[in-house]
Amino acid sequence: MDPNAKKTALRGITYGLYVVGTKGDEGVNAFTGNWLTQTSFEPPLVALAVKKDTTSQEQIKKNEVFSVNILETGQKDMATSFFSAIKQEDNKLQGYEFYIEQTGCPIFKDALSFFECQVVDRIEKGDHYIYVGEVTNAGVHKEGDPLTLKETGFNYGG
Repeated sequence: MDPNAKKTALRGITYGLYVVGTKGDEGVNAFTGNWLTQTSFEPPLVALAVKKDTTSQEQIKKNEVFSVNILETGQKDMATSFFSAIKQEDNKLQGYEFYIEQTGCPIFKDALSFFECQVVDRIEKGDHYIYVGEVTNAGVHKEGDPLTLKETGFNYGG
């Protein structure tokens, strides 16, 4: 296989960028994710890939819940702020205000919308875990267009 062709082909997969919330014994956490897709309408299921051996992955594995915050076009700064270690101050992570609903995972006020999930299955292969979550709660903060990886100029895949 031509490695450049593989990289080019895999980078053709389209992605959104989301802030995924988790919770643990030490409090809440969040990370920027992009491997997310809906896999069922009834019940409403999504599949989320999370890098192995990270705080967030361990929290999802232990507590079996997560939240997904849909970012708005133009929120590249918010997405990039969750690429590194998280700083929590009261009800803010990385300076972004959040609140808690059903799962105890952070929901960001600046997001377009959100949903919360209960893990119903997981696959442990490669360098990521895939969590299948049933959507148990959802809300909309405002109307707008979602942020995509293409808009940011970032590349993923290959």
